[in-house]
Amino acid sequence: MTGENLNRPGWHLQFMQFAGVGVIGTAAHYLLLVMLVEIFGAGVVAASTAGAALGAVVNYFLNRRYTFRSEKRHVEALTKFMLIASIGLVLNSSFMILLVEILSVYYLLSQMLSTGLVLIWNFTGNRFWTFSDAR
Repeated sequence: MTGENLNRPGWHLQFMQFAGVGVIGTAAHYLLLVMLVEIFGAGVVAASTAGAALGAVVNYFLNRRYTFRSEKRHVEALTKFMLIASIGLVLNSSFMILLVEILSVYYLLSQMLSTGLVLIWNFTGNRFWTFSDAR
């Protein structure tokens, strides 16, 4: 064995589950982003930040239950998850500032690029720290 816990899916499968569950959180993120920008005229970075926060909450509950099958107490797991998500939020906002405000890339394309980069951070942090002892 390569150090994998026998009760835990391999990282490839777990990453696919994480990404699959993340589609729902990402949909919530993008829906709020577009609604705030297009309907309410909010700034793109602020709207993206609000969307990312909503997506993080959705992702916590779905990943805790389905991807990592964790039984950790919410007070520990949610705290760690939100710390990872907060760093991801800073990364997302930084990428959005760089891409939209400095490089003038269309905001939805910028968000797609940012989402892909932050996905890697979030999975790694949650697999190896937040839910490290998950079955």
